[in-house]
Amino acid sequence: MPAPRFLQLSDVAEVLNISANQVYALVRRGDIPAVKIGGRGQWRVESSELEKYIERLYTETKQFIDTHPFGEDADVSEDANSAG
Repeated sequence: MPAPRFLQLSDVAEVLNISANQVYALVRRGDIPAVKIGGRGQWRVESSELEKYIERLYTETKQFIDTHPFGEDADVSEDANSAG
């Protein structure tokens, strides 16, 4: 059986290991594209859009890591910040 094209917000939450409320907030902010369907206006996220979102997060995380290297200097400043 092929994977479903559209996912419920609860399914997206399970994939991302976050709450459905957090997924709803991501959808409402436009971070994850979604559609409202049916008379009750239930949100659905296309599987491919979820994958694009995850790829974007990987790219953003890599950029953050590249601009904020983890090393001895970072360890010292992290320890100083957590102590105060």
